[in-house]
Amino acid sequence: MTSTATTTDLSTLSGDYVLDVAHTRIGFVARHALVTKVRGQFNEFEGGVGIDAAEHGNTTAHVTIKVASIDTRNKQRDEHLRSSDFLAMDQFPEITFVSTGVRVTGEQTVELTGDLTIRGITNSVTVPFEFQGGVVDPFGNHRIGFEGSAVINRKDFGITWNAALETGGALVSDKITLEFELAATKPV
Repeated sequence: MTSTATTTDLSTLSGDYVLDVAHTRIGFVARHALVTKVRGQFNEFEGGVGIDAAEHGNTTAHVTIKVASIDTRNKQRDEHLRSSDFLAMDQFPEITFVSTGVRVTGEQTVELTGDLTIRGITNSVTVPFEFQGGVVDPFGNHRIGFEGSAVINRKDFGITWNAALETGGALVSDKITLEFELAATKPV
């Protein structure tokens, strides 16, 4: 079977969508020892978006991420990131995002603002997203995609652990880039 319809028109997307976990990536990038980047992602999360194409201000989004699912392809580093030095998984097992507003910025772009909570600390974050398109998949579901990223300061969320380098600077950057490659579906 093949897809029966495609769209690049944001105005046709109204409805309630659920994140397709198998086709979504929620990741991050941090500078390590000033010379390289460490990339990671979370493998367990759930969320959704309610799109109101007629009244953009009524659009909502939410995501809940399981801290235990952090994956940087290094077991020792992942355990350290779960510890109280970083994400304090035992005390704060989830990271959440709940939207507070959306603004259409172009034909294919939106800015989603919301409350991001990490380690029990909530800050407002705005993520610019680009609409990747929509399709009715072979199973009859409406499928949409968005990609975006935003930079946060980890210290704003109480994540302050670091180690000084002999040559100056710190082992882990304060600035963290959050990366989102989102696929969501709604039944026809």
